[in-house]
Amino acid sequence: MMPTVVVTGTDTGVGKTVVSAGLAGCLGARYWKPVQAGLDGETDSETVRRLGALDASRVEAEAYRLRRPASPHQAAARDGVTIDPDRLRLPSGTSPLVVEGAGGVMVPLTPALTFLDLFARWRAPVVLCARTRLGTINHSLLSLEALRRREVPLLGVVFIGEAAPESEAIIAALGRVPVLGRLPWLEPLTPANLAREAGPIADRIAQMIQLR
Repeated sequence: MMPTVVVTGTDTGVGKTVVSAGLAGCLGARYWKPVQAGLDGETDSETVRRLGALDASRVEAEAYRLRRPASPHQAAARDGVTIDPDRLRLPSGTSPLVVEGAGGVMVPLTPALTFLDLFARWRAPVVLCARTRLGTINHSLLSLEALRRREVPLLGVVFIGEAAPESEAIIAALGRVPVLGRLPWLEPLTPANLAREAGPIADRIAQMIQLR
C-alpha cells in the first residue's frame, strides 16, 4: 500500500478541500473523496483536480455520489441509498493517496457508522484542518481527543485563516500535536498560489511519512 494521508476537519467548511488539493498537487498524490454529498456546482473532486492541477488519472472515483448537500447519512436516506462500509476501502495504486473526509471527525455515514470509525479501520495517518477563528480551540481539542481515543495516527494540525499565535500554541500544547503549518486565505485562490503556500506543509508531511 502506497503512503496515505487522510484529511479531516473540526467542522464543515474549514478548508479541507483546499488543503487536500494543495497536498495532492505538491505530493504528486492521487485524491479520493469516499462520499460526495451535494452535486450542484463543482464537487470536491472537481475542485481538487482544478486547484491541485491534477490530471484525471489522479482523481479516484467517489464510492457514493449523493444529491443532497447534507450529512452523508441524511443525504443517502433521501436518495434511497444504503452506504456499505465494504465499499469504503482505501483504493490501491502506485502513487501516494490523499483522502478527504466530510465535515468533522464524527460525521455519520450511516446511523451506526461515523468517519471516525473509518479512520480507525484504515489506520492511515490523519491531518486535522482547523480554522483560526473564535471557537477553534474547543473544536480542535475535542477532535484530537476523539482521534486519540480510537488510536488513529495523527500527523498534526493545519491551521487555515489569519494567524492566531496564541490559539495555535495552546492547541499544540494541550493537544500534544505538531503544527504542520498555516494556510492563509488566498486571493486569488489559484493553483500557483496554493502550491506556493501548501508546499512547506506538504514537505513536512512527506518527511513524516518518509515519502521523500
